[in-house]
Amino acid sequence: MAKYGNLVGDIASRAQWIKHAGCSYRNRRNNAMPALDHIRRYHDELTAIRHDLHIHPELGMEEHRTSALVAEKLESWGIEVHRGVGGTGVVGVLRNGTGNRAIGLRADMDALPINELNDLPYKSQTPGVMHACGHDGHTTMLLGAAKYLAETKNFSGTVNFIFQPGEEGCGGALAMLEDGLFDRFPCDAIYGMHNAPGIELGKYAIRPGASAAGGAFFDIVVHGKGAHGARPEASIDPVLIASHITAALQSIVARNITPKEMAVVSVTKMIAGDAYNVIPEVVTLSGTARFFSRAVAEQIENAMRRLAEGIAAGFGATATLDWRFIFAPTINDPERTRDIADAAAGIVGDEHVDRDREPGMGSEDFSFMMEKVPGAYILVGNGPGYTPHNPRYNFNDETTPYGAALYAEVVERGLPK
Repeated sequence: MAKYGNLVGDIASRAQWIKHAGCSYRNRRNNAMPALDHIRRYHDELTAIRHDLHIHPELGMEEHRTSALVAEKLESWGIEVHRGVGGTGVVGVLRNGTGNRAIGLRADMDALPINELNDLPYKSQTPGVMHACGHDGHTTMLLGAAKYLAETKNFSGTVNFIFQPGEEGCGGALAMLEDGLFDRFPCDAIYGMHNAPGIELGKYAIRPGASAAGGAFFDIVVHGKGAHGARPEASIDPVLIASHITAALQSIVARNITPKEMAVVSVTKMIAGDAYNVIPEVVTLSGTARFFSRAVAEQIENAMRRLAEGIAAGFGATATLDWRFIFAPTINDPERTRDIADAAAGIVGDEHVDRDREPGMGSEDFSFMMEKVPGAYILVGNGPGYTPHNPRYNFNDETTPYGAALYAEVVERGLPK
């Protein structure tokens, strides 16, 4: 009996030690500096990085200086770096502990062909190019998360920091995927974010399911017969035909797409003629379509081709459609949406997280990555200011710690140590 008594006592002693050790670990975790406060310690460093990126913007798939800066920063923090992924893309890999799960965090790096109208000490020095969508801020937020996670290593598993080129309709996400992004850097979940002017600083917004529209660009070329402007009877007027096609295209959403689906078809450009007294031979219509499913995209494409060809034929002309699928719909995985929303609530409180944000008609090519790996895309409050793609837009540097901390928090929760 004494033998068993000692055994029981030993077990009780070990249980007490384990309980004490567990409490000590929890206390250390609870007493650790929150990610938001930790990142704020080097907010000035991150702001300097963001301003440097803003001064030197680069268009999609041309982000050579930007990607070099990103790679240099990651390497300086001890993170494994892979350059030239999908062209100018960069992937940083940080491993810690024995966990076998991996999380991908993504930011876009490219600027827009817009001449900046802001009067800032860090105004763009590249004529006709500016960071008018905040990708300089997105890159900086992901760098901030990388620095934090490299310093604290409060996770067990692998984090892949994905810095993507060419988001603005240049095919950057697809280029990275075609270069074996998830074969080379497997992920169990991926997360992305975008700044949101109009949402208060320190607040976040997301929704499960469709959150941003897919997008296509189109060109319709109408071939008619040119003539003198004073003799229209000798022509097959492509301007008149193109006008009829433009009006008819508005029937696609109204009379072909179920009211349960949201869609947009917009003709945004018409190129026709060079002189006042000449009916041209050719007219080109260009524009965009937005949708929330690939099936609806196919409906729009088929209807557009049928209308253009049919109307042109009715006038004795021809029309051809060039349809380019640029963005897939952004569909948030419900579980990953909950995970990042919970992480946001852990930073600012659940009352500051909108979990049912109305979907937007803008497009985001991170959607192609989320078709391969379950993920979520969240909006981060940027405070008042101009909307993206405006020549007076400017990313709010106070947003940086909130974005970086959210990336860090979702990793620490998703890859617990």
